[in-house]
Amino acid sequence: MTDGFRLPPPSTAQDFDAESFAPLYTTTVTVSGGTARHGRASGRARSADGVLDLELGMPAELGGDGRGTNPEQLFAAGFATCFHGTLSLVARHAAFDPAAISVEVTVALGRDPGDIGYLLRVDLVVRWPGVDPEAAAPLLAKADSLCPYAKMARRGTPTTLTLSS
Repeated sequence: MTDGFRLPPPSTAQDFDAESFAPLYTTTVTVSGGTARHGRASGRARSADGVLDLELGMPAELGGDGRGTNPEQLFAAGFATCFHGTLSLVARHAAFDPAAISVEVTVALGRDPGDIGYLLRVDLVVRWPGVDPEAAAPLLAKADSLCPYAKMARRGTPTTLTLSS
């Protein structure tokens, strides 16, 4: 199941005892502007370690050619990955098999009615075939309270959490 990858122990509480934020991992991604001198429209995103190296582009819906990755896709991928990992950890801790879990995150970019800027809206759908929704509900709630992306979203990005079979 893990193909040589060692999963973390099924703990959600015992591995932190500091009184303040202590980084466990830090990464840096640099975006350059490309030919349009606008990272969103024609830039490139590169991580300091070189593992991430993506051409960025404006979605066709926003007037671009739609060929490059955009910030909403990157945010959706990060959120889905983080929530999936957190829910898998919570599920294993509660003696549930997380193998069938999938997490779908939809990110919508729209105008902020309060100013001239933009807002993101996040819709998170968890699919967990074969698991009773009543049994899954407290696990989803715990994952939502622990996931760093969900915490970030709660502090300013409207988010919905839906369980779908």
